[in-house]
Amino acid sequence: MSLDVGGRLRQLRMARNLSQRELAKRAGVTNSTISLIESNAANPSVGALKRILDGLPIGMAEFFAFEPDKSRQAFYAAEDLVEIGKGPISYKQVGDNLFGRSLQILKECYQPGADTGKVPLVHDGEEGGIVLSGRLEVTVEDERRILGPGDAYYFESRRPHRFRCVGPVPCEVISACTPPTF
Repeated sequence: MSLDVGGRLRQLRMARNLSQRELAKRAGVTNSTISLIESNAANPSVGALKRILDGLPIGMAEFFAFEPDKSRQAFYAAEDLVEIGKGPISYKQVGDNLFGRSLQILKECYQPGADTGKVPLVHDGEEGGIVLSGRLEVTVEDERRILGPGDAYYFESRRPHRFRCVGPVPCEVISACTPPTF
């Protein structure tokens, strides 16, 4: 039986209303370290996990004893979506508890000029999305496309990728990724 360390950490972090960036700052590790651990793409050393848990704060024994309930909720009103991003990109997640789940669904809103960053994103899994409104520049490795309403993307997330809103209006996207990345 495999222990979902990343799912536990994500659930406990979100229960304390902390962003990955805030937990990383408290723990003295990089934001990407938290992201990799939460997506189960990296296994932390005992020392690193201890520093991260001190940032919550929670002890090791309590962390490993923690068993959140899997959500059985099937339907979500617009106001039930959970904001997990702040700033020029809004990420509203379907469901607040992704523990034990293999799929994450997001409603993303990029303000004009908003960008996921100069350093491409890379993580395990797959992701896809459909642009609802606005224009989104999607770069996957050496390929770049500007997508408009109704256009879509789907790729293996190990391929370096980046998203950027182009044009004068916000861009809205419905996306899904496996495993949950945020």
